Amino acid sequence: MFKWKFGGSKQSEGVQPEHVTAILEEGVEFEGKLSFQGTARIAGKFRGEILASDNLIIGKGACVHANIEVNSIVINGELVGDIIAKEKVEILAPARFKGNIKTPSLYIEEGAVYEGTTKMDAPKQQPLLSNNSTIKPRLEV
Repeated sequence: MFKWKFGGSKQSEGVQPEHVTAILEEGVEFEGKLSFQGTARIAGKFRGEILASDNLIIGKGACVHANIEVNSIVINGELVGDIIAKEKVEILAPARFKGNIKTPSLYIEEGAVYEGTTKMDAPKQQPLLSNNSTIKPRLEV
């Protein structure tokens, strides 16, 4: 799998390079609909729509104009568009992001620029008491 670097990591990619399954490298320009499995990294220019059940990295120097629906996203470059992330959104400096976000978890590093709105839905939790009023432990780690 991959390893996320949270809490203001200066390591721009946040994942081990051998675990990236798709790359649009610097100098590449692509327009259209992108879907993938695993972790994809965009370092070039992309315009269109991105739909995936996995993870996306917008690298430093990237220029992306897209509506995005993914599991998680790390933004280091420029992104214009709306994001729906099932797990988390991480915006790291020197990122510039303009658009709307819907996610349960958002991290914005100092130095990153974000212009838009955010909707954060709380993760669904089980009630502490069951129907017969006994304490029901949560199995969260």
